[in-house]
Amino acid sequence: MATTEQAEARARWLLITLLFAGTALNYVDRQVLALLKPTLEAEFGWTDQEFAHLGSVFQLSAAFALLAVGWFVDKFGVRWAYGVAVAIWSAAGMAHAAAATVSQFVVARSVLAVAESVNTPAAVKAASSYLPLTQRSLGLGLVNTAPNIGAILTPLLIPPLALAFGWQSAFVVTGALGFVWLGFWIFGTRPLLPVNVAKNAALEGNWGELLKDHRTWTIVGAKALTDCVWWFVLFWSTDFLVKTFGLGQGDVGVPNAIIFTMAALGAFSCGFLFPALLKRGMSVNKARKTSMVFYAILILPIPLALQAPGPIAAALIIGLALFAHQGFSTNIFGLAADTVPTSRVAGVMALGGVAGNLTGTGIIELTGWCLTNGVGYWPMFAIAAGAYLTALLFIQLMQPDIRALDEG
Repeated sequence: MATTEQAEARARWLLITLLFAGTALNYVDRQVLALLKPTLEAEFGWTDQEFAHLGSVFQLSAAFALLAVGWFVDKFGVRWAYGVAVAIWSAAGMAHAAAATVSQFVVARSVLAVAESVNTPAAVKAASSYLPLTQRSLGLGLVNTAPNIGAILTPLLIPPLALAFGWQSAFVVTGALGFVWLGFWIFGTRPLLPVNVAKNAALEGNWGELLKDHRTWTIVGAKALTDCVWWFVLFWSTDFLVKTFGLGQGDVGVPNAIIFTMAALGAFSCGFLFPALLKRGMSVNKARKTSMVFYAILILPIPLALQAPGPIAAALIIGLALFAHQGFSTNIFGLAADTVPTSRVAGVMALGGVAGNLTGTGIIELTGWCLTNGVGYWPMFAIAAGAYLTALLFIQLMQPDIRALDEG
């Protein structure tokens, strides 16, 4: 017969498993538009700049929503806040199928963005609340692989589905999967006892205290500097492959699968690298920063994708960059979960999400402008190469000595 401790451990990992699946669906829904760009471009006559504007609508809607998301998740808890969010974003995803004008796409995209913005703050708060320090990076690493699993499956499944049954079917099917997940979430989760009681009790604060805390701005700055790279690749990688190598709608699945498989491995690798460094006797500070240096160096070759001889070579180079991004990003999540009181984690991650969405809007619009004016993709690849060493320098300046609240 299972002990209470074993039952609680199983319940914690069930929660992480469902968060993993929900996060994967989150990125399936948001990537459908990018994958169907050639089809929708032909049907509605969109230009690159107009397509960039659709991406910006998503980013800005999510950014504004995130201002309230931290309060929403902290107020109602992960279980209720996340369940409601998935129901709304799944309905919004399906609504894309009924859109016949740019304005209707904008409305559906905005609602999707608002609901999906709950995902990251809820996931990080769950890990901070229910997982101990030694398991937290692995849990966050597993959840952070989920966007890549979604991004792998989407290019393999959506183009054939759209070609066989029309582009509308892609939005209907992906949205419906969210409601299937919701059934498992409702019946598969139960209230859990937080393992980090001290963190929950410490430093209960308001927005004023949160904004004065240097730990908040560490996360915000790091997210602002690095999230733009993720949004650039997620939104424009299919277009880059199509334009650079002349691929058709049905040919982009394999290169995209390569890119996001490597990204998934990057997030997963951090879940093992950081605990391994701790076991070697490193402090949390040294283990975090050593891990971040490793990933920041790996992304430096990304501009070589511009000179790649073929789509597979380009995908491998971009995939290495996303491997590095996801490893670095998981470290940022871990830094927040380790150092920020649980009562503030969702708020801090929400502010980080605002910053990342705003810089993501900037790079999406910059890409549209560069393509419209004949500059090409090189400025965005150059930005990506230097973003992570810059972020690491910022982290070092803000937190020279990282101390986990439950360290030791």
